[in-house]
Amino acid sequence: METQEINKMTYTQAITELEEIVKKMQSPECSIDNLSQYTARSLQLLKVCKSKLTETDEELQKVLNEMSDEKPNA
Repeated sequence: METQEINKMTYTQAITELEEIVKKMQSPECSIDNLSQYTARSLQLLKVCKSKLTETDEELQKVLNEMSDEKPNA
C-alpha cells in the first residue's frame, strides 16, 4: 500500500491490518524473509493509529475546554 493510501486509512482499518500482520508473524509458515516487510508495514500502521488518537484527543480537549468556559445563564 502506498503512502497516500495509508494516510487515508481509518483507525479501524489500520488496527485490523495490524492484527492480520500479527497473525501472519505468529504463523509457523512465516518466513524470516517477510519479517522485515511486516515490521516496516506495522510501523507505518502504528504511526497512523498514533496520529488518529492524538488528533481525537486534541479535539476532545478542545470541546471540554469550550464546555468549561461556557458560563451558565443566570
